[in-house]
Amino acid sequence: MRTIQNAIDGHKVTSNSARSAPVYNPATGEQTADVPLSTVEDVNAAVASAKKAAAGWGTTTPLKRIKPMFRFKELLDRNADAIARAISNEHGKTHEDALGELARGIDVVDFACGIPHLLKGEYSRNVGPEIDTWSDRQPLGVVAGITPFNFPAMVPMWMYPVAVACGNTFILKPSERDPSTSMLIWDLFQEAGFPPGVLNIVHGDREAVDAILDHPDIRAVSFVGSTPVAEHVYRRGSASGKRVQALGGAKNHMIVMPDADMDQAVDALMGAGFGSAGERCMAISVAVPVGEKTADRLVEALAPKIRLMKVGPATDKDSEMGPVITAEAKRRIEGLIGQGVREGAELVVDGRGLELQGYERGFFLGGSLFDRVTKDMTIYKTEIFGPVLCVARTGSYAEAADLVNSSEYGNGTAIFTRDGDVARAFAASIEVGMVGINVPIPVPVAYHSFGGWKRSLFGDHAVYGPEGVRFYTRLKTVTARWPTGIRGGAEFNFPSLK
Repeated sequence: MRTIQNAIDGHKVTSNSARSAPVYNPATGEQTADVPLSTVEDVNAAVASAKKAAAGWGTTTPLKRIKPMFRFKELLDRNADAIARAISNEHGKTHEDALGELARGIDVVDFACGIPHLLKGEYSRNVGPEIDTWSDRQPLGVVAGITPFNFPAMVPMWMYPVAVACGNTFILKPSERDPSTSMLIWDLFQEAGFPPGVLNIVHGDREAVDAILDHPDIRAVSFVGSTPVAEHVYRRGSASGKRVQALGGAKNHMIVMPDADMDQAVDALMGAGFGSAGERCMAISVAVPVGEKTADRLVEALAPKIRLMKVGPATDKDSEMGPVITAEAKRRIEGLIGQGVREGAELVVDGRGLELQGYERGFFLGGSLFDRVTKDMTIYKTEIFGPVLCVARTGSYAEAADLVNSSEYGNGTAIFTRDGDVARAFAASIEVGMVGINVPIPVPVAYHSFGGWKRSLFGDHAVYGPEGVRFYTRLKTVTARWPTGIRGGAEFNFPSLK
């Protein structure tokens, strides 16, 4: 059985932990590796390496820092198929979906190559008599990222390329459910020529997470995951004096207006609801048609498409949706479907009980569709994180918008309409961080920033883009006057520049 190692100080090292976790191929249900559940000592070793590297890396000129970043991007492009296969083997998503994930991560690496421009400060001459003021952005030092299973390539690359380009060193704690992708990409990172200790990887569970949150030499922590864990990360990390950005869960709605292009809306819901088996924080899990006729048309068009959706392993190029991540996740989703039926929702398409010949032990579910879901139901309130789409009918745009705004989450949302007035009002007044107009998954491009509102984001900074640069740097402002311009005599009042 293959044992996955940590990556510390430029080398792969075996953890001394007595605990480990199995890693599965979700399509076959077979265990493919063991991953260590690292100890506090493992985290301490990674921090020591990162701290040693930070002294030199933080004072390396920005142009020299990004030279290996360009090589890293080239290596990622060259090895895209191998990385996508690694993603599929441990996450289960289709090969094309895995390639798409990687491409969005590479976009952030591309953005990081231009970060020297964003590190420039401001300069003001003669703010007072012969007094000049300037500012610049300086790295924090050692920073860390804790990332989820659903995007093992993309989400880590939302973090460490930006942090490293800004002059920090980084400790990554990837999900223990699909750790091999991070290690494959770490190999490419080292091949690109980054110094030892700039990027370290420590695998593990809560013990490793809490060790990261408590360590005094880690200045900032980025997190993506469920809302309960995001809140824990934010509170514990902040209590130990760290800067924290913790992205939590979601319950994303898509409003379908009566004037919407129904074919376009249905295709959008298929991709946004069932792509990556619904294991996306930006997945649309609630469709909100306005009016009974709109709802009837929507459900009538969705149901046959969901029934005909090709579910299968990534090795089948015709697969449109793969398995969910673990047997436990499958059982949880099936339990929520049953709960929805018991609470009175209309189960139009039941994805339970799907078996594929040759993959009977795989963690497969078909797509499920609920109609007439109400906001008091468990399947409405819970982030299912699986291939389950709920239809919540509303009588007016105002009712639909209120449904979105009353959610405890505020990650992503969308509206499908031809009416510019409605779309403009929606964009202006909806209480959600990322909004799509006839775009179902409005994940911002790399040179903008990703982040929700309400209980979908804890902290003041969104991830990657300009917000990422601000998060991984601190502002320093210098005010200078040289001796020839200094007048004699002490000044006891508050300094004035007039």
